[in-house]
Amino acid sequence: MIPVSVHILDKEYQVACAEEERDGLLHAADFVNRRMKEIRDRGNVIGTDRIAVVTALNVAHELLQLKASESAVTQRVRELQDNLTAALADQADLAL
Repeated sequence: MIPVSVHILDKEYQVACAEEERDGLLHAADFVNRRMKEIRDRGNVIGTDRIAVVTALNVAHELLQLKASESAVTQRVRELQDNLTAALADQADLAL
């Protein structure tokens, strides 16, 4: 584990992580920082704690939407695979 310094809303935080995860941590911290600044700059949420909670809720909501979309796409791919398998089976039966 190595200490990594990240900056979020003008504050510095020391976070320990595995060396191979350092770049991912920095990328995540930058993402969180940008999202929190967007919410702060809109001016309708006051206080770092509230900004952090609203940011976390927004990111969680987006993640859940992506997972639901991914699940729907996975289901559709399975249906298409099943249709293709059935069509190929029918084609093989006709060839006989």
